[in-house]
Amino acid sequence: MISVVILGAGNVASHLYRGFREADNVTVSQWYNRSLDSISEHSNEVDITDDLSNLKVADVYILAVSDDAIAELSEQLPFEDRVVVHTSGGVGVYDLDKKHRRGVLYPLQSFTKGAELDFANVPMCIETIYKDSYPMLKELALSLGGPIQKVNSDQRRVLHLAAVFVNNFTNQLYRIGHEITESEGAEFDILKPLILETAKKIEHLSPFRAQTGPAKRHDKKTIKKHLKILDNNIEHKKIYELLTASIQKTHGRKKL
Repeated sequence: MISVVILGAGNVASHLYRGFREADNVTVSQWYNRSLDSISEHSNEVDITDDLSNLKVADVYILAVSDDAIAELSEQLPFEDRVVVHTSGGVGVYDLDKKHRRGVLYPLQSFTKGAELDFANVPMCIETIYKDSYPMLKELALSLGGPIQKVNSDQRRVLHLAAVFVNNFTNQLYRIGHEITESEGAEFDILKPLILETAKKIEHLSPFRAQTGPAKRHDKKTIKKHLKILDNNIEHKKIYELLTASIQKTHGRKKL
């Protein structure tokens, strides 16, 4: 049985708590947060604390806090030579205080507090400085039921960057699409099957082969019509032009 202490109460921490609570070979010994209000609803399930000096002894301490807080919190931990990991895609493993056996347990997924999440579909990226810590972190990651991947710092950084493009930026495009449909009273929901089909395609095709649309086929008339519609929103027009030029460059077309 692997004992863990979770530090933080945000989206990632909350989902990890639920995931580990359901695992057969993991016990959440304690949950720390600066404000007990955020985790008080779980006080009947797990020991909670807002005092670092009261942290229990555990096999792994998971710092599921904001990127800016990781280094300072790891420095404040009142012990040394224990396995301490953070969950960030963009923070280096060496940002953790060197008094710890440092590592990273990075769940490559978008987390929203209160939303259902199946960890069977969440790849867990593992990085550790100490080789003897890897088997335990691997077992911990596998307990959640999803795939695991051993990565180095450079790989994790580019995975995080790529995730911003395919998740955060894509979601912003959904928002723009929602705004465009609303401008004429059209229903955004009618686009949802298209969104799902686009995502399904890349399970079997590369993004390069899956690309369709007026930019790829160099449909100048359609592109000009779209740009005309966007005349009243310069920001959206610039995004359309930028992405169109990017697609045309990728697929061997001339710029607009």
